[in-house]
Amino acid sequence: MPFWKKYTKPFFLLFLLSSLSLRAQELDFSVSVNADQVNTTERGIFTEMENAFERFLNDRTWTDDRFQKNEKIKGNILITIQNQPSIGQFTANAQIQVVRPVYKSSYETPLLNFADRDWDFRFTIGQPMIFNENNFQSNLTSLLAYYAYIAIGMDYDSFSPLGGSEFYEKALNVVNNASQGNGWGQFQNRRNRYWLLENLSINNQYEPVREALYTYHRQGLDLMRSTPDKTRANILQTLKDIQQVNRTLPNAILIISFLDAKSDELLNIFSDGPMNVRREAYNELLKLDPTRRSKYQKIVQN
Repeated sequence: MPFWKKYTKPFFLLFLLSSLSLRAQELDFSVSVNADQVNTTERGIFTEMENAFERFLNDRTWTDDRFQKNEKIKGNILITIQNQPSIGQFTANAQIQVVRPVYKSSYETPLLNFADRDWDFRFTIGQPMIFNENNFQSNLTSLLAYYAYIAIGMDYDSFSPLGGSEFYEKALNVVNNASQGNGWGQFQNRRNRYWLLENLSINNQYEPVREALYTYHRQGLDLMRSTPDKTRANILQTLKDIQQVNRTLPNAILIISFLDAKSDELLNIFSDGPMNVRREAYNELLKLDPTRRSKYQKIVQN
């Protein structure tokens, strides 16, 4: 989100009004392709794939807002090619990671860590990367555009309550246009792209989780240096809010992806501070994420 929307103190606004002369793209993503499983002598295509995917994500303008270079939304897409059934045709797994800066800190907090196991696409060297948000062009550009909108939406959600709604709507348009492909349908794997977006945009029962993203980041991590105890209290409340949703809608992919991104961070946050808060956090985490019990036990062990 533009710097002046993220931090609204007057001196920031004055700074921006005097310096906003250039328009920069919103994303700063890196793409890595692991093709060790593919038996081919044409290895150059995988380097070209990385470069083409990065250009598509980073050189395109995805919003109507102005971004400075230091405001760009950072992320990584790690693609593991599983098979090349024919020339130019690939099946793959992908790990999508998005990070967000923490105010007055060099620390970058993970916003999303999502495994997508249904990447099927065509790619050849020199292939035009065409995308139209109103019409399906290819599975490849739909995949990349979908995650661009998800990344922007989650970044905006973390800076203002439900701030990413516009971009989830754009992602929904991508899903609807590509609905016949693998990974896009509601009757396929319930941990796919459709269901992540269903949680973020379609089903308003998950709005408390999105609102928790704002509380966790803007009223939590961004205040850690100045008010650490208040930060922990606010983040503990987000866990309770998420648990309220989890009680009604267990095993939701939005909650699973939140914990996949945040488990290490939550351990670090609650390994310090008042013991009563740490115990509460531990109990809430066991309800939300029992598979990581051994990790979270460290919160109350010292």
